[in-house]
Amino acid sequence: MSNLNELVNMKIEDVTGSIIAEYIWIGGSGTDIRSKARTLPGPVSSPSELPKWNYDGSSTGQAPGKDSEVILYPQAIFRDPFRRGNNILVVCDCYTPQGVPIPTNKRAAAAEIFSNPDVVKEEPWYGIEQEYTLLQKEVKWPIGWPLNGYPGPQGPYYCGTGADKAWGRDIVNAHYKACLYAGIQIGGINGEVMPGQVNRSDLPQGQAGGISIHRAL
Repeated sequence: MSNLNELVNMKIEDVTGSIIAEYIWIGGSGTDIRSKARTLPGPVSSPSELPKWNYDGSSTGQAPGKDSEVILYPQAIFRDPFRRGNNILVVCDCYTPQGVPIPTNKRAAAAEIFSNPDVVKEEPWYGIEQEYTLLQKEVKWPIGWPLNGYPGPQGPYYCGTGADKAWGRDIVNAHYKACLYAGIQIGGINGEVMPGQVNRSDLPQGQAGGISIHRAL
């Protein structure tokens, strides 16, 4: 295990100029995340410097087996909080080989709307919240809940502190720091009304509104 830990934490920039780019996209269900890595000759600073890539869409529920190629278009780069160094995470859109957005590519339609001149001249105010629930791995039951039972009424848990009110704080803090390291705009975090439930806000300062995304991790 010690050799494995050494390899996992190895800094490849000490011996090579190459970097690892983890291409990430949304799978066929619309909620599953897919990714694969490729080696690049050196650091990049813009998605335009990255090559397009492809994958087998028949294995992700995004293309038929007889015509399975899907093309990844790099759209955003973030620092990789897992590999660190000059390695990056690459968020991608998915297109057919003919350049048509596939049905699960919702960003293409959004980008078209936001690039409309009538929209560009406006100043939209919006925010995004990601609410997630941490589950006990073995039993698929929220942490902080008694097994086969339910917690007490809401009240103590919202923005709560202490071992009997806030569970999984080490995971939550690790998630928070990883986002900041990656360069993801994140407004803050707080415990929600249910034990094991956490809110992450992407609300930029000076803006208002909200969209809640509920996700079990």
